[in-house]
Amino acid sequence: MSLILITGASKGIGKAAASQFINNGDEVINISRTPSDLKGVRNISLDLSAEDAPEQVAEFAEGISNQEIHLIHNAALLISDQIASLETKQFKAVVSLNVIAPQILNLCLLPKMNRGSSIIYIGSTLSEKAVKNSFSYVTSKHAVVGMMRATCQDLAGRNIHTACICPGFTNTEMLREHVGGSEEALEMVGNLSAYGRLVEPEEIAETIRFVSKSPALNGTIIHANLGQIES
Repeated sequence: MSLILITGASKGIGKAAASQFINNGDEVINISRTPSDLKGVRNISLDLSAEDAPEQVAEFAEGISNQEIHLIHNAALLISDQIASLETKQFKAVVSLNVIAPQILNLCLLPKMNRGSSIIYIGSTLSEKAVKNSFSYVTSKHAVVGMMRATCQDLAGRNIHTACICPGFTNTEMLREHVGGSEEALEMVGNLSAYGRLVEPEEIAETIRFVSKSPALNGTIIHANLGQIES
């Protein structure tokens, strides 16, 4: 049994991943402002974008014993914005949760991580490409790929592996909110995959669990998008 720490495991991909790890017999902790309703999940209420997040995380980490830990950086903020109008406050909010929060957790939890542990970053299709109206999200998700690659290099010799999973357009609350709940828009983005549909959270969850246990994938970017149709 391993300890699984997932940020944002109260819904979407994070919740689906938590469910699969629990079914596998692992101990799962959800780090989020919103509690998960999954049976067997331990909820830790933390605002990872708050000014005192480093102190909150450090206090939480003190209670974690040294063991095999799989840290999954899943929580993210997506807003509609463009370079010409994005205010600094909004940009900081996105970068704070999508980029800085993972490093806060890395700093506090790496001393607790034994051989066989992993750090899994959840990127996006937009980690290596861009679309309109998602300037801050695209920027932050590109940064996540850089974090993963730097993590791989810095942890060489420690037998802790890392990877970045980049989901395609996934059937989550975040995507639905981003398109304003439009079923037409959801169908349109679903048609951008070779399967003609959205990725389901459970499909990404399966990928997360497999990668967390696969050290051969160290330093790897994995696109889980049903095959992107390129225009």
